[in-house]
Amino acid sequence: MTAQLVAGTTLAATGMDTKPMFSLALFIGFVAITLYVVRRVSGGNSTTSNYYTAGGGFTGAQNGIALSGDFLSAASFLGIAGGIAVHGYDGFVYSVGWVVAWLVGLLLIAEMLRNTGRFTMGDVVAYRLRQRPVRIAAATSTLMISFLYLLAQVAGAGGLVSLLLNISSRLGQSIAIAVVGIVMIVYVLVGGMKGTTWVQIIKATLLLLCMVLITVYLLGAFDFNFSTILAKASTGSPMGSAILDPGALYGANELDFVSLALALVLGICSLPHVLMRFYTVPNSREVRRSFRWAIWAMVVFYFCTLIVGYGATALVGADTIVHAPGGENSAAPLLAYAIGGPMLLGLVSAVAFATILAVVAGLTLTASVSFAHDIYASIIKRGQAEAGREIQVARLTALIMGVLAILGGILVNGRNVAFLVALALALAASANLSALLYSLFWKRFNTAGALASIYGGLGSCVLLIALSPVVSGAKDSIVKSVDFHVFPLNNPGIVSIPFSFLCGWAATLISGRAEDPAKQAEMEVRSLTAIEAD
Repeated sequence: MTAQLVAGTTLAATGMDTKPMFSLALFIGFVAITLYVVRRVSGGNSTTSNYYTAGGGFTGAQNGIALSGDFLSAASFLGIAGGIAVHGYDGFVYSVGWVVAWLVGLLLIAEMLRNTGRFTMGDVVAYRLRQRPVRIAAATSTLMISFLYLLAQVAGAGGLVSLLLNISSRLGQSIAIAVVGIVMIVYVLVGGMKGTTWVQIIKATLLLLCMVLITVYLLGAFDFNFSTILAKASTGSPMGSAILDPGALYGANELDFVSLALALVLGICSLPHVLMRFYTVPNSREVRRSFRWAIWAMVVFYFCTLIVGYGATALVGADTIVHAPGGENSAAPLLAYAIGGPMLLGLVSAVAFATILAVVAGLTLTASVSFAHDIYASIIKRGQAEAGREIQVARLTALIMGVLAILGGILVNGRNVAFLVALALALAASANLSALLYSLFWKRFNTAGALASIYGGLGSCVLLIALSPVVSGAKDSIVKSVDFHVFPLNNPGIVSIPFSFLCGWAATLISGRAEDPAKQAEMEVRSLTAIEAD
């Protein structure tokens, strides 16, 4: 076993010549099967309800697995395991934060949002306020967050191609990004929410099975003794036993850690493509079931990342991981090759591509629905849009978003795109969360407060990230030639999230304008009782 593990840590190891073709064959097989499924289930997309939310026809279990599939991106699959392998305990922070985030969504948002709205976040925020300005603000927020999150996923395809398919040329990586983007567009155009949901279910199932398989293989190599893995990891890392202790990554800047934790916990339950999933089930009881299934799927997945991460340190070595193509992201693939050879590595490669494909499909659908429903149907057509025409606008928006994501992914390919994910999470928590909670729980909340909380959160978050070390002034900044950063933290959540709440509160009190009390009372009753929603 030892000789095989050592051989598996080098990119020139035996069997690498068969890896690209095997991985590509598995990926093509996944695409073929899911396209067939999408085509079979896409009938009945002639109404907005069917195209946007699959008519609310999914069960809690199905929607819960799809929820986990919507969220478990390549960053979760490769990034967290790599972070644990290189940084140890601190790398596990992402796993803990994202599991807790689903509890926040379950307790504060999910059921009431499902009871009040129809398709988008804009339905809820604008329910008792002035429709036009609030829907524009909500759609702007959704489009910005979705595009930046989408851009990070599509751009990540280039790095995955380099790592998993052994393609080093920029042209080859650009072609791979384009292929992923095109297939994603096809999913959305043909399948709508119903087809996209089934893609998410298939992808989430494969991803969970893959992680469990690697975990079982790994534990078996150590006689199912996790303590032995930890002891071996201590010898495989330059940090020694410190890899088991907190502080390796964030010990020098605790404030940055708190800011990141806020973005992780509050940002996930504010992501537009996650919020939209609340409407794909028939009633509020199924929403609660959805979250229970999603949370347990997350618990299983992130528990596996802990074992996989430390196992990669133990068997592959932190130095080998850091210097491999893809850096920290190479931990899980190198470990898969070490314990399972080309067969398991090919499976990991295919699942990684499937992960990107499914996540970007969900993001694209969310962005297209937000524009078609909140801007075109509700504002331009003032609620009088024909269903067929509205769906056409949604599909056209998906096509435009997909093309822009492909071009953007190609442009930033090879660069540090981690800031895009951080920006999307920070934007979601800053802009969406305050507006949603105020709308659901504060009777005095008015249009001025909604606009201030959304635009204030968006503006402050973008400004602080632009002036942070993520963009300039650090070794791994986006712009390395100049230093114009004045904000010391990598994540602005600790400032921009409270600022958005403050903006909404202050603008509501200063404006003093009371909204329709009858609409507020109606919204409160609907959100608590699910009248007309179930």
